[in-house]
Amino acid sequence: MTTQSTTSRSRPARRTTRRSTDAHGSTRRGRGRRPATPPAGAASSDARFDPTGLLVAIVAFLCCFGLTMVLSASSVTLLAETGSAWGEFRSQLMWLAIGLSAFVAAAFVDHRRLVNVTFPALAVSIALLIAVKLPGLGVTVNGAERWVRLGPLQFQPSEAAKLVLVLFIADNLHRSGEVDKTRLRGVIGVLAAYGGLIYLQPNLGTTIIIFGIAMAMLFAGGMRLLLVIGASALSAAGATALAFAESYRRDRLLAFRDPWSDPLDTTYQTLQSLVSVANGGVRGVGIGASRGKYGYLPEAHNDFIFAITAEEFGLVGGVLIVALYVLFGVSALWVARHANRYGALLVVGIGCWILAQAFINIGGVLGVLPITGVPLPFMSAGGTALVVVLVAAGIVVNVSRSIDWGDR
Repeated sequence: MTTQSTTSRSRPARRTTRRSTDAHGSTRRGRGRRPATPPAGAASSDARFDPTGLLVAIVAFLCCFGLTMVLSASSVTLLAETGSAWGEFRSQLMWLAIGLSAFVAAAFVDHRRLVNVTFPALAVSIALLIAVKLPGLGVTVNGAERWVRLGPLQFQPSEAAKLVLVLFIADNLHRSGEVDKTRLRGVIGVLAAYGGLIYLQPNLGTTIIIFGIAMAMLFAGGMRLLLVIGASALSAAGATALAFAESYRRDRLLAFRDPWSDPLDTTYQTLQSLVSVANGGVRGVGIGASRGKYGYLPEAHNDFIFAITAEEFGLVGGVLIVALYVLFGVSALWVARHANRYGALLVVGIGCWILAQAFINIGGVLGVLPITGVPLPFMSAGGTALVVVLVAAGIVVNVSRSIDWGDR
């Protein structure tokens, strides 16, 4: 409500200063003026582009395109092994339906309620990471103990651990304006527990990703850049030491430098992946016409689905997929810039996680990074990874929807 001075008719009425209170309780003074620092979650002068629809479109396209590529990449080998080309497709379609339902729920349930489930989720997550080592619960595939079976359901706890870690760090850091020693000790403790349990599976690729998530969120939460660089350097040194601690990891790491050093064993997947990418040329050989999926490229529908995509859709298709991941990451950072502190930390963690994992996977496929066995988000076959990453993307959309973007 405004008040005007009416002390005299001969004198023009003076305009008193307007005051208004925003949703966060801060007072804005002056007609047409904004505070120097806009309240968290409020629209600033440059916040005119609402990326919510773009984020949803990117996720929908990558999921649908990934489903198509899972069918294309797995059909030949499954037909030879089981007599049906549709088994992996049906499984991925079922998990996609579950994941999309979870995506919608995460997009519409207020993200601030997640603080209520963070610590129970953390306890359950650590318990499941321990369960992979327990007889009767843990499942070993290709020498790796990364899965838990509960009745007919088999899932990978390390995938869910990435999301729980994001929730924990965001909850831990948003309560204070800076990264103090108490908050940092809590993050280090959980990070050490996660890192140790996941490394023992063994799963060095996911261990590296969770450390990357933590470094990005600590920096976004206010940790000084020099400390982040130092911690990252120590983490990289530790990862290198762990990689050289096991002979098969050491061979894979050294083979990455020379793909032709062991073409029939250690570097076989890398070479076959590069052959598939090269076969695609600029425009690709056409959907369904890949040669690599005829038993030449192991795990074509999973870790190496980008190689089949590049072969069938060529350089054009490969660049499009990379551009979509970059666009997702940029859009997520745009959301984080205008969100409240808790929402911003969530989005930074999720955006860096998805972007880093995509480029680690694609880098391994193209032979510019060592093969780590991490899936390509939204596209690789695998139920746990797909559902978890869709929940994470739904949280990003939820944070974006909570922002007043101004004129739309």
